[in-house]
Amino acid sequence: MVRTLGLALALLLALPACTSDASDEPAGGHSHGPGGAMVSLPVGDGTTSGEVGYALRDVRLPDRAGTTGEVGFRIEGAEGEPVTQFLEEQTRDLHLYVVREDLGVFRHLHPTMAVDGTWTAPVVLPGRGDYRVVAEFVAEDAGGNGDHVVLGESVPVAAGPTVEADPVDPLVDVAVTRSPRAGANGRMQLTVSDTEGRPVRLDTYLGAYGHVTGFHTGTGSMLHLHPMSAPEVTEDGATLTFHSEIEFAGDYVLFVQVRVDGYLHRVPVEVSVAA
Repeated sequence: MVRTLGLALALLLALPACTSDASDEPAGGHSHGPGGAMVSLPVGDGTTSGEVGYALRDVRLPDRAGTTGEVGFRIEGAEGEPVTQFLEEQTRDLHLYVVREDLGVFRHLHPTMAVDGTWTAPVVLPGRGDYRVVAEFVAEDAGGNGDHVVLGESVPVAAGPTVEADPVDPLVDVAVTRSPRAGANGRMQLTVSDTEGRPVRLDTYLGAYGHVTGFHTGTGSMLHLHPMSAPEVTEDGATLTFHSEIEFAGDYVLFVQVRVDGYLHRVPVEVSVAA
């Protein structure tokens, strides 16, 4: 029997791990190239601020943790010009990830771009520390095709409270039921349930039934995965199968985002990727 979390969720909107996110209602399936555009394979893993002629510039975070502030940045081309033309990736022109270097804090944001190419978004960082701002985008070239790029830059936030990690989601649990291997054409399975082990009903988020952003615990390299199809629901939970192309073996922390009964949940999961 699929469990509906219902009214209990309405009491948890203040928790960062559980939010109502109706503005992110997806438009449909995964499409790398609107209108048949050709899009490159992703270049970069979020550990460098420049790749293939693109650069992440003027990156800033709030001076103080614990209060609402703003994240801002620009994407520049090879000649230092602002990049302002993008193709949608997972229903957005750009995905922004703000992650603390110890992987205790993670934010997935969708900033807005001004006419001069400056991107901004409100953000609340719970505790001070060294953060990495990672931008993932598909820049449209002169021929209408796309360059899929992932750039990152570290920014310290020195003031504010000391917080060990984001709160644990009190309603949703995610378990790794099939670990991936490094290399091409891998597979990974995650099973989503409530915290008592009962299956939940998953809705789509950003055009898919789940969104996984992972970081290598040693190098900080980022991976980004989406499920291949709708979940398989059994008495143990809703199981999502992911196609993986993971370059480096090792230990990762995966930030799994799933929508349950209209509310977006974020659950960190540790996984070891074998060689």
